[in-house]
Amino acid sequence: MSDNDTTTDARTRRSYLKYGGAVISGGLLAGCTGDADSQSTPESTGSDASTVTATPDATTTPTAADSYTVSMEPMGEVQFDSAPEGWMAYFSTYGDMAIALGQLEGLAGLLFTENWPMAFFDAIPNVDVTFDDIPQLMREGSLGKEAFYEIDADVHLFDPNFVRVLDDTWSDADFTEVRTNIGPIIGNSIRRRNDDWHDYRYYSLYEAFDRIADVFQERERYAAFADLHDSLLTKINNGLPPEGERPTVGLLSINSDFEGGSFYAYPVHDGNGHKQYRDLGMRGAFDDVIDGSYAEWDYEQLLDVDPDILLFQYGFSHVSTEVFEDRMTTMREDPLGQQLAAVQNDRLYRGGTSYQGPIINLFQTEAAAKQFYPEAFGEWHGLGTTSDAEQLFDRQRVADIINGEI
Repeated sequence: MSDNDTTTDARTRRSYLKYGGAVISGGLLAGCTGDADSQSTPESTGSDASTVTATPDATTTPTAADSYTVSMEPMGEVQFDSAPEGWMAYFSTYGDMAIALGQLEGLAGLLFTENWPMAFFDAIPNVDVTFDDIPQLMREGSLGKEAFYEIDADVHLFDPNFVRVLDDTWSDADFTEVRTNIGPIIGNSIRRRNDDWHDYRYYSLYEAFDRIADVFQERERYAAFADLHDSLLTKINNGLPPEGERPTVGLLSINSDFEGGSFYAYPVHDGNGHKQYRDLGMRGAFDDVIDGSYAEWDYEQLLDVDPDILLFQYGFSHVSTEVFEDRMTTMREDPLGQQLAAVQNDRLYRGGTSYQGPIINLFQTEAAAKQFYPEAFGEWHGLGTTSDAEQLFDRQRVADIINGEI
């Protein structure tokens, strides 16, 4: 549908897939979080806006016997007459979920096509994930509503309140227009759990994935991924060394200023963005010395803590192997940087994105397990170098689930 189509035409074409909402309690969207842990740059941006409130629309209540609803905050009860085909998503959390559920062919657009850890998907046999022809809706700090009409998705997988953190020009009326004229909105920002604007329920990765599986009516694929995830965690739990024998790990951002010697440092938080670290019983070196979601430190402050390992978040998603190594070389050559234990012991590692769905999480958990505990899970030699015997989960099984060979 183009932006010249009339509202009436849009309603007619969307009559098979409509939204029914429930009112949610509000609060104010606090706006800028001041966090360095963002998708494209270290800084998170935003401004004040009201929390989106979803209200029932009697004119769009479906009556078909095979309709179904999916409940997820903040949008409440979202009603479908049939499983959606075309879809769009904010970024790699919900996009990953849809791909895992076998919906890659229906991908119509992404708010961001950049900064996905594509090497993870490249490692899955017989699954070709590429965004070459996929529209990126978020450009130059703003999000045009016309783009939603152009991609004409059956469902929009994002938390509208987080979209408004990214672009505060969006209003309740804008989101109502999208869900009424184009297709439902469903999603919850689950990356971390300390954002002031997020005053409604959070979900774990698999709680959110469970609901997106209901959206697409893909219960069997969801159950297969849940089994694979549980098997990996069982293997991890059986192999973890005693807590006192685990190394300390300092989380830094690969988007830091290496030339200037200024680094974004993070404690391990409770959201989905650091799920793999909690599952691995990681000893976060900065947990007790950072008050808040991040800090900006120089080399002297890093040396005061001096973790056994330095792990650079977004190392798989935001930089190439070559760029990563160039930045590590800068740290190794700095007079203060070379004094760090992690530098001296060659324990500088690429870390994962905090926008992870079920596929990305499997890879990021395996990578971190090998980086932190090589004696238990095998040495980490880099992505793509792990033999079948050394893998902690079966790549072919992932491919089979995605391809419906369950």
